[in-house]
Amino acid sequence: MELGRDTLAELEPDVRSYINELEQSNHALELQYEILEEEHRLLLLKRFARSSEQESSDQSQLFDETEDTSDAPTGIEEKITVGEHTKKKPGRKPIDPRHPRHEIVHDLSDEEKQCACGHELVRIGEEPTEKIQVIPEQIWIERHIRVKYACHHCEGSGDEDHPAVRIAPVPRTILPRSIATAGLIAFILINKFVDHLPYYRQEKRFARIGIDISRQDMSNWTIAVGRILQPLIERFRTMIRGGPFVQIDETPVQVMNEPGRKNTSKSYMWLARGGPETPVTLYHYSRTRSAEYSRELMSGFEGYLQTDGYRVYRLLESEEPGLMRVGCFAHVRRKFHEAAQASKKSGAAHEGTKYISAIYRIERDLRSQELDADEFVRRRRELVEPEIQRFHAWLVKKQSSVVPSTLLGKALHYALSEWDALQRYLDQAYITPDNNDAENAIRPFVLGRKNWLFSGSPRGADASCTIYSLIETAKQNGLDPCAYLNYILDRAPRIDNDAGWDALLPFNLDPDEISSSFPKPTKVL
Repeated sequence: MELGRDTLAELEPDVRSYINELEQSNHALELQYEILEEEHRLLLLKRFARSSEQESSDQSQLFDETEDTSDAPTGIEEKITVGEHTKKKPGRKPIDPRHPRHEIVHDLSDEEKQCACGHELVRIGEEPTEKIQVIPEQIWIERHIRVKYACHHCEGSGDEDHPAVRIAPVPRTILPRSIATAGLIAFILINKFVDHLPYYRQEKRFARIGIDISRQDMSNWTIAVGRILQPLIERFRTMIRGGPFVQIDETPVQVMNEPGRKNTSKSYMWLARGGPETPVTLYHYSRTRSAEYSRELMSGFEGYLQTDGYRVYRLLESEEPGLMRVGCFAHVRRKFHEAAQASKKSGAAHEGTKYISAIYRIERDLRSQELDADEFVRRRRELVEPEIQRFHAWLVKKQSSVVPSTLLGKALHYALSEWDALQRYLDQAYITPDNNDAENAIRPFVLGRKNWLFSGSPRGADASCTIYSLIETAKQNGLDPCAYLNYILDRAPRIDNDAGWDALLPFNLDPDEISSSFPKPTKVL
């Protein structure tokens, strides 16, 4: 049956409408496919690529060892000048002079000291060579002898202040009825929270050298120490709240035996880093990622709070009139970088990262000039603000032509929604363009989590927060964390006032003093 021209003319609008619907549907499907493809690539990247929280740039080199490194340079290069020529001779980095030296002299025999001419050789010098020797952990047993005295002329007067039998007291210790000393506990804590060695592995290491310490003992000691050292943590919290600048970050953690929750539930480890004059790092375990903890910590805070764009932090800004939130350019760059890696059309995303790189170059150059604070801020505004404005103009222009649901669209939206906060770092010299210091401080916990996987209980999680806070704050203030823990664990039992606890704060201690405070055996039986 043939259709007439009139019939075809009547059908034409319907056909065209149908074709338009098909084209729109096809376009929507193509867009959906593109988004799903981006998400798939991003998941693969997150699955197999290095996470920003897992390791620092120098951590990746830890696994780059080879079987044969005989041709590799041993350290710094020594320059040798001969005439007009300069040659480079492989050398070795000097060994830290703080380590003790034990000299072993190698001399010639009397026969070898005779010259062929018949005369005796004269000593003209020596050539020292230093090699590193290692002795496994020095372990000794402190045997405390309490001398007892008694009166042979009476059986006691009944006066409690003057008993007939008396025994010498021993100094207070961190765990009085335990075999653990401050040095042993510090050693265990450093193994766990710095070197990421779970308790069960430490149990096996101790067993190999004939020491019976169970993982349960180590866990109980950690919980007890965490409770005893709470006065220091309270001071950390007060200092963070009273300072002018705070950085906050958070990361998931699995905690077993939480009341009313499954063991598979996700909890969170929060980190607050205060400064700049007295750097303090504070860890806090929370069952949720809600605003409850951050609201409690930042209550009444007046100053700058640097965070990522998580909605909880934006809520804090609206609740605290004295709080000024600072954004993080590193998070903006990360989103553009992900878009560039996951998208086939990566040009625009790469362009976004170039704007941010230009801002960082200026920041790095200015920091290298060691300017005073006022001059630094003036110069930074002069050089950075034009770059920031160009970046903003590009963001606005690009957003109008990019689908919001794509990774690039999300990156553009994130940058623009954070724009006021991103610019605020320009106000103070001690503020950097990103929140990386907080992320670096939380990274030891993330690395440790890969080994011990979870905390056994909420009490254990709280104790872990205390130890991490002490270790990271010690590191921030240039202290050896093991020496610091040993120092405070030795002195904490004898503190009975606020001044005593204040004296144990990391920034009130001399690094050389605490490094020399490790006990040494005075007599070996």
